[in-house]
Amino acid sequence: MQTEEQKSKTAPGREPQTKYLREQQKKQRQQQRFIKKETQTAARYLGRLEQLSGAPAAMQPFVEVLRRIYVEMQGVETDRPTIGTYCVMVPQELIYAAGAQPVKLCSGNYTAFSIGDDLTPRDACPLVKAVAGFQHTGLMPVYRDCSMMVVPITCDCKKKIAGMLRDSVELITLHVPASREDADMEAYLRQLYELMERLEAATGSPISSGSLAEGFQMVGRAQAEFSEFIRLRKSSPALLRGTHSMAMMNASAYMSADRWADAMHGVNLELKERIRTGEKISSRSLPRILLTGSPIVFPNIKIPLLIEEMGGLVSADETCMGERGMWDPAVITDHSFNGMLRALANRALRPCPCPTFADNTQRIYRLKQMIRDNEIQGVIYHVLRGCLVYDFEYRQIEEELGKLEIPVIRLESDYNEEDVEQLRIRIEAFIELIKLRQEPVRRTGIRESF
Repeated sequence: MQTEEQKSKTAPGREPQTKYLREQQKKQRQQQRFIKKETQTAARYLGRLEQLSGAPAAMQPFVEVLRRIYVEMQGVETDRPTIGTYCVMVPQELIYAAGAQPVKLCSGNYTAFSIGDDLTPRDACPLVKAVAGFQHTGLMPVYRDCSMMVVPITCDCKKKIAGMLRDSVELITLHVPASREDADMEAYLRQLYELMERLEAATGSPISSGSLAEGFQMVGRAQAEFSEFIRLRKSSPALLRGTHSMAMMNASAYMSADRWADAMHGVNLELKERIRTGEKISSRSLPRILLTGSPIVFPNIKIPLLIEEMGGLVSADETCMGERGMWDPAVITDHSFNGMLRALANRALRPCPCPTFADNTQRIYRLKQMIRDNEIQGVIYHVLRGCLVYDFEYRQIEEELGKLEIPVIRLESDYNEEDVEQLRIRIEAFIELIKLRQEPVRRTGIRESF
C-alpha cells in the first residue's frame, strides 16, 4: 500500500508541482549559503580593520555604514531615491540636484565574485564578476533599491556589464572619450544633458539652476572636509593608518555627502587633537608607502591590511575608491546652468588620472606629486587580475618612478583569499627592502637618495 507521500509523487499533475517546490527549496538554500558566506567575510575584515591599532574613535560611523551594507545586508539610510553609479566620473552633483542620492555599486565581495565567475568570461576582472554575481542573485538591497544605474564606459568589461544590467534595471551609459580634446569635452557635455533628462524622469524632480547649485554645495562641503583630512594625513609622524582612511572613503559610497562630511569633520577634529597632544600611531618610523592601481573595494581590503600588519604604512592611495574620488573639486567660472554642467564635464575629464585615457601624463604627474607631498618611500602597484587598463600602464610608471629612485612592486590579486600568503611574503620583503634602504639614514643621520 502506498503512503500519502508516495501517492503525491505519483499522482497525475502533482510531479511538476513537486519539482517546482524542490527547485524553490534548492534556490532558497543557495541564497542562504550566499548570504552566510558574504556576511561572514565582511564581518571578518571589519574585525581586522577594528583590531588594527590607531583607529580614530570618530571613524565609527563609517564602520557602522559598512557593517549595515555588508554584514546586516540592509539598504542605504536615506529618504531619497537612490541612483547606482559605477565610476567617479558620474557627477554626484547632478544626482543630488534631481533629489536623489548616488550610491557607488562597485564591489569587492568574494562570494558575489565566485557566482559572477560562472556568468562572465574567465579573464573578466573580479570587480565586474562581483557586480554580475550581485545582479544575478538579487539579494543585495543597495542593488535592488536603485531607481536607475549610470555606467561610464571606461573599459571593455564595463561596456559588457552595462549590457547585462540593462536587462533588469533602468540604465544609462556615459561614453568616456580616450582623449581630452575640446570636441571630446563637448560630446561629454551633451551626454551630461542626456543624463540630466533621464534623472528627472527617474526621480520625477526637475533639475534647476538652484537645485544644481545646492548639489555643488553638498559635494563641495564633503570635498572641503576631505581636503582638510588629506592635509592632516600628511603629518609626520603619522596620525592614522591608510587602511582606516580607505575604509572611510569606501563608506562614502553609501552615505549622503552631507552625512559623510559631518562624520569626516569629527575625524578631523580628533586628528587635530592628536597633533596637540603629540599622539601618534607608532613609536617607530614606519616605511611610507603609496598604494595605487586597480580599485580597493570593501571587503577586498586584504592588500592595505597586509601592508600595515607587516609593519608598513599606507601614507597615501591613488585609487578611484580612495583619494581620487574627491581630490579635485569642480571649478565654476560661469554660474549659468550650462556653465555649471561644463564645470562637471571639465572636472571628470581634464584632471582625471584614470588609465582609460590614451595620454596619461596627468597620471604620472599626480603620482609624482603624491610621492613628494607624502614623503613616500615605496610604491605598491595593485592590479586586479584581468584589469588590463591598469596592468598596461605598469611598465611606464615603473620607468618614471625609477628615475626618482623610488622602489615599486606590482601585486596582482583576485577576489579570494587563496593568494593571501603569497601576497604577505612579497609585501613583507618589499617593506624590508625599504627599511634596508633607509638604514644609512638612521646610522648617519644623512638622508641618502634611493
